[in-house]
Amino acid sequence: MTKRLLLGNDAFCEGLIAGGVRFYAGYPITPATEIAEAMSRRMPEVGGTYVQMEDELGSMAAIMGASATGVKSATASAGPGMALMQNELGQAIAAEIPLVVVNVQRAGPGIGNATRSGQMEVMQSRYGANGEVPAVVLAPSTVEEAFWLTLKAVNLSEMLRTVVIVLGEGILGLQRAVVDLPDDYDEIEVVNRPRPSVPPREFLGNYAANELSEVPPIADFGSGYKSIVSSVGISRRGGGDISILGLAVDDQDFTIRRLHQKLLDRKNEITLFEQLMTDDAEIVYIAFGTQALSAIGAMHEARARGIKAGVLRLISIWPFPDEVVRACCAKARAVVVPEMNLGQARLLVGNALANTGIKIVGVNRVDSITIKPVEILDKTTEVLS
Repeated sequence: MTKRLLLGNDAFCEGLIAGGVRFYAGYPITPATEIAEAMSRRMPEVGGTYVQMEDELGSMAAIMGASATGVKSATASAGPGMALMQNELGQAIAAEIPLVVVNVQRAGPGIGNATRSGQMEVMQSRYGANGEVPAVVLAPSTVEEAFWLTLKAVNLSEMLRTVVIVLGEGILGLQRAVVDLPDDYDEIEVVNRPRPSVPPREFLGNYAANELSEVPPIADFGSGYKSIVSSVGISRRGGGDISILGLAVDDQDFTIRRLHQKLLDRKNEITLFEQLMTDDAEIVYIAFGTQALSAIGAMHEARARGIKAGVLRLISIWPFPDEVVRACCAKARAVVVPEMNLGQARLLVGNALANTGIKIVGVNRVDSITIKPVEILDKTTEVLS
């Protein structure tokens, strides 16, 4: 391990590279532009390819095509760029093309405030695409974690044959920190997508699944197998070319349910979280991303004041870890959810703790000013009084 002074956006890049990404197509957008800049340098250095695209739509389409050839692929964007990507992002999930997308969140609706940070795309990351597609979303809190979680995102995308979103923030992407990173990425364990184990003539296509939990093998374009990527988002149960065989009445239901169930059956492998002092906590702070650091600071100060506080730091946002939330709040009288939006995570926590009688309140800022531990403590006093 070597200590390095690293920019958060550079940490995202290194995580992608360590995970085996060798194709990056992107379009610059603040506060994610440094990712495109770094990848334009790093891809040639590691034998990969960087393509400067004309826009975000083209970026998503390009990485879908590259991944279909078997090359691990990724892009990054922010704010309105993520909005533009939603059609292709949903198509990639439906077509089960492994991809990683880094969202370095800016603040505000529309074009937004390009140079300010937020946590305003929790719901977009899950519900932005049409047609009931699922989502896998990871949210790092520190520069070093940005590296490891992005690496994890690549592995999950390959294992699950899906798109994984790394939900960063402008305040994280543009900060520098001293981090410990491996000296040799070749020693890092990486996951590769399932590929056919039968001869080409026996291969039934990239969607030959019979059970809801299955992640079927996918053949690389140009590998000698008949590899067709679904352009309609619906596949035939058991496999086969739908342009020849058509679709059965229940294939749509099976496809949509399988896209979700393959994640839910592996939820234990997807769900990541940090639990601090929640065993006896009468009040639990539930937070994600950079604002979780403020929650941890508030917890220590609360304990110093004699208040039994704990923290649940959500690392995996989607699929949302309902069971973890309920377990961590088993003895809690109240939950405080600090976040840089108007209550998106609080809504999810409320659903998880429905009918428990636990009071749930938020500490919310949308001015891009980091929530201070004292703000969380003030809310704690208010709730417990």
